[in-house]
Amino acid sequence: MPARRKSKRTTKSSGSDGRVLHLDLFSGIAGNMFLGALLDAGLSRRELEEDLGGLHLEHKLRVSKVQRGALAARYVEVIVPKTSRKSKHVGHHHGRSYAEITRLLKKAKLAGGVRERALAIFEALGRAEARVHGIALEKVHFHEVGAVDAIVDVTGAAIGLARLGIGRVTASPVALGEGTVETDHGLLPLPAPATLELLRGIPTVPAHVDWETVTPTGAAILRTVVDEFCALPAMTIEAIGCGAGNDRVGPMPNVTRAVIGRSAGAAADRVVCLETNLDDFIPEHFDHLMERLLEAGALDVSIQHQQMKKNRPGFLVRVLAKPSDRVELARILFADSTAIGVRATESDRILLRRESRNVATEYGRVRVKVVWDDAGRPSVSAEYDDCKRAARRTGAALRDVVRAAEEAGRDELG
Repeated sequence: MPARRKSKRTTKSSGSDGRVLHLDLFSGIAGNMFLGALLDAGLSRRELEEDLGGLHLEHKLRVSKVQRGALAARYVEVIVPKTSRKSKHVGHHHGRSYAEITRLLKKAKLAGGVRERALAIFEALGRAEARVHGIALEKVHFHEVGAVDAIVDVTGAAIGLARLGIGRVTASPVALGEGTVETDHGLLPLPAPATLELLRGIPTVPAHVDWETVTPTGAAILRTVVDEFCALPAMTIEAIGCGAGNDRVGPMPNVTRAVIGRSAGAAADRVVCLETNLDDFIPEHFDHLMERLLEAGALDVSIQHQQMKKNRPGFLVRVLAKPSDRVELARILFADSTAIGVRATESDRILLRRESRNVATEYGRVRVKVVWDDAGRPSVSAEYDDCKRAARRTGAALRDVVRAAEEAGRDELG
């Protein structure tokens, strides 16, 4: 019984040039630090500002070259007009609800992949806030993170990854500060509760500083875009960028460092395999279980029939995921199935370079997947869901849409 891929986190795919981004988080991360690092590594400010115009939010980017310790870095500020700051709808003081931010991003003029990634980051933020405050996601109201600057930081992060052609993101363990921070909810311990919630399953190390090294926005970006937490992977380094946080006195410069390079042919990472045996689950509920797992970041879900003890027919549910997502996905298995135990096994995975493209056909635009083998030979396959929609919309035969999409994909490759 194959799983339907309906994940909100499918914006990740190997870039057309096999580019890899590694984040060195020795001083943590914030939304503006991530954006500053991408700008310092080569993201075009002009293109970034043009794309951000699709949000239709009054703001201006101020990007300055600063010194943090011994390192030169880019410091990004989002300047909001005073009239907007006082507005009930867009001001820093009032913030926005999760529903308002979702509507704004859905209406914005953004590339599809950028919109999906920005929505996924804010959904991660929303779910963390909901869990911390014990409320429903729909009732979450963002204060600091709901202001215009955070919307710009999150959307800018998604734009930057797309514009730089990043297909894979890795990161070092996250350095965490300690102490307290003043928020709209009052004085809170560091890491802030929402930040800590977002870092579940993610490796951390102490930063040995008494200030906030990781903001909720920065943690949500990590949660959503990072494929693996590890040392600097094998790559040919092309660019290095440093994004600055506030000027702090500490053992390390307060920057996030971005390293961009290329990996050729097959790559490698680690995945966790979650398994559980079910003999008392209603089969027609598997559809809901699969969708929940894929939406939460599972890489793949499969179900196999098997004969269990006392000769009972049952199912083996297998979930492949990033190691950092194991706890969240195990929770879903416990909540949405009859599982009372989940086995978790980590293993190495070898990956061929791949990317997702939108190609023009006589039936409309259709996504195709391009995969390169170790010899650099590409193969093209059409995305079934896109082809099915195009076939229904135009009345064409599904096989004709598939053939046209794959031919267009091959033509683009030359």
